[in-house]
Amino acid sequence: MLPVIFIHGLIGSFADPRALAPLHPASTLCPDLHGYGADALAEPGTITIDMQVEYLRAAIDQALPGGRVHLVGHSVGGVIAAAFAHRFPERTATLVSVEGNFSLADAFWSQRLAAKTAAEVEQIVQADRADPGRWLRAGGIEPTREHLRSATQDLAYQPASTIHAMARAVVEYTAGPDYQLLLRDVFERVPVHLVAGARSRAGWDVPTWALSAAASYTELPRTGHMVMLEAPAEFGALLAGLLTPASASRVSTPE
Repeated sequence: MLPVIFIHGLIGSFADPRALAPLHPASTLCPDLHGYGADALAEPGTITIDMQVEYLRAAIDQALPGGRVHLVGHSVGGVIAAAFAHRFPERTATLVSVEGNFSLADAFWSQRLAAKTAAEVEQIVQADRADPGRWLRAGGIEPTREHLRSATQDLAYQPASTIHAMARAVVEYTAGPDYQLLLRDVFERVPVHLVAGARSRAGWDVPTWALSAAASYTELPRTGHMVMLEAPAEFGALLAGLLTPASASRVSTPE
């Protein structure tokens, strides 16, 4: 299997070892995007989707120089993955969109945060960090000990300034017709697999044309938007099945 690149969303990393294990022996990379993790001190004014694509390219080239890779983008990470695939189709073997944003309807949380002041976003983030159980319950997730541990790590992964800047960047990037044209072009050039949590699927604004053009469509049962937090092992097993050479070219139609 080709290397698999995990592109995280607005909040939290995408590097749960339980999700990566089923992909062994394939190489996996879960880079910290600009403003996240090891790069959390980035200037908010430099955080754009185009910058994230360049940051992703540099991370891939450093860790896995040359060749093609599979991209797995979650939520906002789906926007970055699509933008990367559009800019570098020769490097993109497959794109897996895990409830990746197709429109502003998908970016409702980003819209809400983008409209707020930096101080207001800081207050929201601090409140979530103080009560990760409440944050989990808002997403329909039972605050078990394991989930609380993951939520605490995810909420600490980036500063409020990065969340605010990324929210604004996503809204700006996905608002216009150019983004829809970009998505259609990606679907024509690259096999795209669509993955959703069964609980959150109704809120995913996937257009009919994308469902028809997708290489596959899968709902993970008993999960919501944060499928990798709720069911990391099952999520990893699903990816392993989708990205093996025998199934990479499979075309399935959602019911």
